[in-house]
Amino acid sequence: MFNLLLLSGAMFALGLDAYVLAGLLPDIATYFSVSKGEAAQVVTAFTLCYAIAAPALATALAGQSVRRILALAMALFVIGNLLSIVADSFALLVVSRCIAGAGAGTFAPVAASLAGSLVPKERKGRALGMILGGMGTGTVIGVPLGIQIAQTFGWQSTLLLVALIGLVAVIGVLTKLPTIEVATPPSLRSRLQMLTHPRIAAVVSVTLFTATASLGLYTFMAPMLTDLGLGNDPSAYLWVWGLGGVAAAFSVGHVIDRTGRPGMVLLTLLSIMSLALLSLPLTASVPMAVSFLPFLLWGAMGWSSLAPQQHVLLELQPEHGSVAVALNSSANYLGSAIGAMLGGLLLDHELLMPSLLPWAAAVSAIVAVGLQVIVMLTRLNTPRAPEKQTPDKQS
Repeated sequence: MFNLLLLSGAMFALGLDAYVLAGLLPDIATYFSVSKGEAAQVVTAFTLCYAIAAPALATALAGQSVRRILALAMALFVIGNLLSIVADSFALLVVSRCIAGAGAGTFAPVAASLAGSLVPKERKGRALGMILGGMGTGTVIGVPLGIQIAQTFGWQSTLLLVALIGLVAVIGVLTKLPTIEVATPPSLRSRLQMLTHPRIAAVVSVTLFTATASLGLYTFMAPMLTDLGLGNDPSAYLWVWGLGGVAAAFSVGHVIDRTGRPGMVLLTLLSIMSLALLSLPLTASVPMAVSFLPFLLWGAMGWSSLAPQQHVLLELQPEHGSVAVALNSSANYLGSAIGAMLGGLLLDHELLMPSLLPWAAAVSAIVAVGLQVIVMLTRLNTPRAPEKQTPDKQS
């Protein structure tokens, strides 16, 4: 149990670091005298390296013990956050976020694999839930707490907290984790090769557009709320977003199991998320309690969208499920990076006000809905039926 708590605590730090910067962008922009659009690129750097650099790093570490991989990955994560604290230029901050993202992206899949190996088979689901719960708690509780710390002591203090938790995790991994062999995370090359399968490519494309809409917009939560007239402290709305996400992420599996139709479940989730995003700019004039609703739905639908995708991918590629799921994870973080980058460009070139970014995100979400409809109508989300062998005619 201690080892699971250790890994869960490390995932808490990862969840906090991945999502707290959305609430710190105004402070970072002021500190480095850059626009909010430029400041958003620190999120792009983290998520892009999480999606791309981490698989390459996992390949480089192949053959190392799990304990060493986890320790090196978390040490890289800590170094990246420490560099972020002392960065005296915006360029160095971006580089430091790349380092932290690569470390986080390497640690997370190995930690999940190890968690399943630390317990008996009948408790594997609970172990994985504990690991995911650590990251979810980092978002729901850690992010609002981190923002409050930043408002009192400065944004660097929040990243110092992240680094300290990560340092404790490094020490725990080196001194407490048993020596257990688990599969090395799939390399970037193996993930890209999976895209040659039209069915896999179609499903993953839906994930990409979904993440561009949901996680991309999340990056601009603080300036969006300010422009909507909902206050300068995004903590409450970030908390509602994360709470909806964690609750839905843990419950969507039951819905999939009961309906047996993950494709339809995903289509429903994406449709509701699109409506929630479209309604966000209309929340400024309603009571606060009502204004929370689209944020709750947005978080819930966005977070829970990964589960039905993973379900479909495991059915499409039962023999290479880990590679397919890893590809989907990379697409999720790549979509986040693309959304942050595009949102920053729209703001920097004054093509949209921050309050109208939800409508831009809704366009990406609606594209995801359309792609999902195509996937379902063409049955690209179902395994190809084996071809029947025609018996040879006898002469």
